[in-house]
Amino acid sequence: MEELQKDLDEVKDLLKKATRKRLYDVLLAEKNKIEREIKNQTPLKLKAESSEEEKTSLTGYVVKINNYAWDQSDKFVKIYITLNGVQHLPAENVHVRFTDRSFDLLVKNLNNKNYTMTFNNLLEPISVEGSSWKIKTDMILILCRKKQEVKWECLTQVEKETKEKEKASYDTSDPSEGLMNLLKKMYAEGDDEMKRSINKAWVESREKQAREEHPLDI
Repeated sequence: MEELQKDLDEVKDLLKKATRKRLYDVLLAEKNKIEREIKNQTPLKLKAESSEEEKTSLTGYVVKINNYAWDQSDKFVKIYITLNGVQHLPAENVHVRFTDRSFDLLVKNLNNKNYTMTFNNLLEPISVEGSSWKIKTDMILILCRKKQEVKWECLTQVEKETKEKEKASYDTSDPSEGLMNLLKKMYAEGDDEMKRSINKAWVESREKQAREEHPLDI
């Protein structure tokens, strides 16, 4: 970067002295080229320095936050994250970055741990400028400002699609088919006791069906 700046200064000096148009045009093109190189390198350098500073400032290991609660008003979606002792941290140790469809949280050096949370593909767009966060006792409150004052049924588009798929799997014109799908889900997600109960009910149901189809002649 320093060498490029020296080249630029020298080209500018030569431009002032140039009297021939062809030479002036060549020097002007070179000047523009060097300025572009300096412009392209500056963000990279700043990014590298920022990344290195971030690494050296983090101590301990990183914990991904999975537990949270959320609520909403007409204007905001509110996410409540419990972190014991977070109110004792310097304010600069808590960072929240918003985009129009996401946010991510980083809490640095809380009891020698770093906590992160990321939400992508929010259900509806939010206002980056209108969103904010607050540090409370043992809690961080993230306020996502809605761009449109509509009610959110969930936080992300993925959650919505998952709910719609589950609803579709049970929403059938055949009630028995819907019941079977529900039982399959309960069996797959249930504990051993739940599975034994479902198996018993299934066997009894099959035996009853068999008796109805083939009654004993008396």
